[in-house]
Amino acid sequence: MARMVACASVCLRRLAGGHRRGIVGFSRFLANPRVTAEALIEGWGLDASAACAGRHILAIQDTSEITFTTVATRRRGLGEIGKGNGRGVLLHAMLGLDADTGGILGLVAGRVWTRAGRVSVPHAARLLADKESERWLTTAETAKTVLAGAAMITEISDRESDIYAKWARVPAPGFHMLTRAMHDRAVQGGTLSSVALTPAGEAAVTLRARPGRLARTARLTAGYARVNVRRPRATLEKGMPETVSLTLVEVREIDAPEGVEPILWRLLTTHRVEDPAMAWRIVDWYRQRWHIEQVFRTLKQQGLHLEDSQLETAERLIKLTALAVQAAVLIMQLVQARDGQSEQDAAIAFSPAEIETLKALVPTLEGKTVLQKNHHPPGSLAWAAWAIAKLGGWDGYPKSKPPGPITFTHGLSYFRAIAQGRNLQNV
Repeated sequence: MARMVACASVCLRRLAGGHRRGIVGFSRFLANPRVTAEALIEGWGLDASAACAGRHILAIQDTSEITFTTVATRRRGLGEIGKGNGRGVLLHAMLGLDADTGGILGLVAGRVWTRAGRVSVPHAARLLADKESERWLTTAETAKTVLAGAAMITEISDRESDIYAKWARVPAPGFHMLTRAMHDRAVQGGTLSSVALTPAGEAAVTLRARPGRLARTARLTAGYARVNVRRPRATLEKGMPETVSLTLVEVREIDAPEGVEPILWRLLTTHRVEDPAMAWRIVDWYRQRWHIEQVFRTLKQQGLHLEDSQLETAERLIKLTALAVQAAVLIMQLVQARDGQSEQDAAIAFSPAEIETLKALVPTLEGKTVLQKNHHPPGSLAWAAWAIAKLGGWDGYPKSKPPGPITFTHGLSYFRAIAQGRNLQNV
């Protein structure tokens, strides 16, 4: 994993520096039956578990499809994904953030799998335990154990996890949920869209760019109310209450640009909202979902290019994915560390030899003015992030656009070449 971060790649040849011994070693590790995906995923939560004590943790979960190239004669043991026209694995991950600072603490829990085939029983005729969607509940339950030292946990997810059984079974003292409603749910007295809301005022919110949407500043209005969500009539799940009591926070965009679909979020949460300030806090927490989307982008097209892997079997690709997502999180921690808010040590991402290389590099990257100096504590992740960003093309000035995942990926690739060259001087 450390090699993935330093090389900004998952290619085994690059991780091994082209040395056959290293390539064979990495290959044997992934092929070893004692190295299981389950054990690798169990190790995800170590950093977050150690860092969560006394904090309010935002536990954000989402799923990403990892598509690998296949042909009819070489399926690599991979099942169908998407609409059936691709083959690959599915990655479900939960990311832990400090609710007060937004700092990434690490992965919490999740799952990586490939489908064995198509299910013939209709979705509506299966119990939740027999559906892939049960991952939303089991991952949340695992988080209760991994993050046991936290002062409070708020699980955050998007519309796919708006499952009534999840609302009925998962919440617990100190464990809250915040999810965007999938549809206009039935509530006592009508539906979500018919609820009388307490106004929470307006706010100008910067919306980040995403596929199909340009970045813009949106003028939003919000309102909130307590609602009793009704149990779905067609559910097969037994023993669930007739209603669950939740808070609805509705967010609407006003004066949206012409040709742009206005924002409409109906957020459901177990948190109580008693005033406008808390309503907007709920909105801010939900918007932190962006971090896990960035992890997935870093894992795929903007960084590690996991989907380019040529490993031959699904079993090895699943293990590689379980390791690569940790590396993607470390790269995102580097992105956050650029601002000096991270308390982590550089050793979580770099070897002792690479840290020595960084020590030699930093003076050559610093300018003559105070603004061009690396002011972060030597040996810290923030100190290393400053150097990697400079290698990636960042000019170092506070007023410049902050370096992002692509800049860090370029910087890591450049740094890898420098570190290799420095090691060769002693051969």
